[in-house]
Amino acid sequence: MSKQNADLKNHLSTEAISTKFLYLMHIHDSAFPIGTYTHSFGMETYIQEDVIRTKEDLFQFCSMYIHENLVYTDAIFVKEGFEKIEQGDISVLIRLEKICDASKNAEETREASRMIGKQFLQAVLPVTDSESLEKWKQLFKEKKVHGHFPLAYTLYTYDMDFDLYTTILTFLYSSTVGLVHNAVRAIPLGQKAGIEVIHRLIPEMEKAAIKVMEMDLSDLSNHALGLELSSMKHKHLHSRLFIS
Repeated sequence: MSKQNADLKNHLSTEAISTKFLYLMHIHDSAFPIGTYTHSFGMETYIQEDVIRTKEDLFQFCSMYIHENLVYTDAIFVKEGFEKIEQGDISVLIRLEKICDASKNAEETREASRMIGKQFLQAVLPVTDSESLEKWKQLFKEKKVHGHFPLAYTLYTYDMDFDLYTTILTFLYSSTVGLVHNAVRAIPLGQKAGIEVIHRLIPEMEKAAIKVMEMDLSDLSNHALGLELSSMKHKHLHSRLFIS
């Protein structure tokens, strides 16, 4: 094989991998309409109570949100959901989604996860050929599932042939970066501050994803009680920018 042909083969191989990741990048674009910009998952309560006021406060909150909330709740559902999809038993996946729903004590957090999942289905199905998501949408229409975002996201990445670790890591990214963008508006902070916070959080996401790879349903916990309470208090705030 000539050097030119070898270079072309390498280029096409790289291009194919890059194209697949572009689709994944697309659904994480802040303009992709899944509604994360309308939810704070209790963060707005902390902002109005002056607990989150600075760039450092935001970093500490998001780090807590990753390690004490997502790692022990939604990220586990992503991991378990991915493995259940591989088994091909839809009834097991439905049961897992019911556990996901029951694990969210705060009404606003529970509804936010459902709403984002529903919006995700509506936004992504017209631009993908995911059979799993089509079946999931039908189950949603039949009210057999609530449509929670962690499971909908996992069905998409699985059908796109991404591996489990990438699915967990990018889910953590999606869930956290949305909060940072919302905090930049609500505190408010400058865009530069938001960029710096996200940059510092990426290694935390990596640590969390590695940890989740070794966890299972027995590790489920909603021990981030302050976050639960702030979510419950959110609907009683005098004024609100966000739904949750």
